[in-house]
Formats: sequence, structure tokens, C-alpha cells
Amino acid sequence: MARSTKIIFFISFVLILLDQVSKQMIYNYFQVQHINNEYYVISQEKPEIKIIGEVVKFVYVENAGMAFGIQFGEFKIFLSIFSIIASILIGILLHKISESPFVIQLAFGLIFAGAVGNLIDRVFYGVIFNYAPLFYGRVIDFIQVDIPDIRIGNIINYTHWPVFNVADSCVSIGVVLLLIFNKHIPSFSSLFRQGNPKVEPGDGAN
Repeated sequence: MARSTKIIFFISFVLILLDQVSKQMIYNYFQVQHINNEYYVISQEKPEIKIIGEVVKFVYVENAGMAFGIQFGEFKIFLSIFSIIASILIGILLHKISESPFVIQLAFGLIFAGAVGNLIDRVFYGVIFNYAPLFYGRVIDFIQVDIPDIRIGNIINYTHWPVFNVADSCVSIGVVLLLIFNKHIPSFSSLFRQGNPKVEPGDGAN
């Protein structure tokens, strides 16, 4: 394994650990209980933690679907299985791009960390917190950021950005890095050539 790949996996591990520890701390702080597959914040005296006034707060939300609350209902197991497959593929990709610019490796490492962080919730949290079987857990979100109200008829009504977590942040930052440095992303065909994709002259972004 290339040295840069080891560094990326170490960074990913630290971020996954940070994501999981933060979720456990939030869960314990809000004294959450589950009854009939529903969750309840027991401590009503502290329903939120103000980090930057009313702009940034910590709250408690369990998301059964994807980002922005997209739901899968009874087909949620397919979302969990897809998350497992996607995480494995990104992990393999990190090996394949070991000679790519470090910023590209970092971007995919962040996406990998975010995918695995939320995957742990979906696969294991239902069992860990005793409210659902394996693969049917919900993702814990807790970071709420205030934004100007966005209203489009009766379809869209946002008073704040959808609540997210550390894993979501990792994915978002990783995607932004890929958009900024998209010219340095190795081509799909080069990933499956023998050996690692070669970095062309001038691809020294770091």
C-alpha cells in the first residue's frame, strides 16, 4: 500500500471515529429513548445546544432515509446494502488512485469516511439502541445551521439548512474538492489499466 494511501485511510479512520463519538455524545446528552420504533428526547429542558447563538445549534434528529430526508420506507434495506457496496468500491478506488494528486486522494478519502460513518448508523444503530433489526437503523443528525428562509409554494419551505452530521460534512467537502480539482481526477479507463493510473505532467495539485 502506498504511503499516501495509508495517510488517507488514517485520516478517514480519525474522521469516522470523530463522527461516531460525536453521535454517541449527542445521543447521551439528549437522553434519547425509543418506544415502538419512534424516538423521544426525554430531556425537554435542553432541547438544543446553542453553539453560535441562533445561527448554529446542536439538536437531535434521526434520519431514516438519505440526505435532505429522502425516505425509502420498507425498502430501506436496499439503501443500507447500497451504502455497503458504495463504501467498498470507494475503498478500492483509494488504492487505485495512489499515484493521483494528494488532493484527489483526500477528496475520495473524505467521501469514504462520510459513507462509512453513516453506514454504521444504518446497519447497526437499530440493534445497538434496540429499536429496529440489522440494516434498519437511522442516521443521527445534530448540526443545525440557520439560513434565510426559502419558500417555493407549498413544495419547499426551509427555515434552516437540513440538519446534518460530521459524516455528511466529510462527503460535502470531498465533493466540493472534486469539483474544484476535477481536471486532476483520473479517467475511468485508466483506473482499470494494469497498475495505478499515471499522473500526467502538471497534475501536481496538492
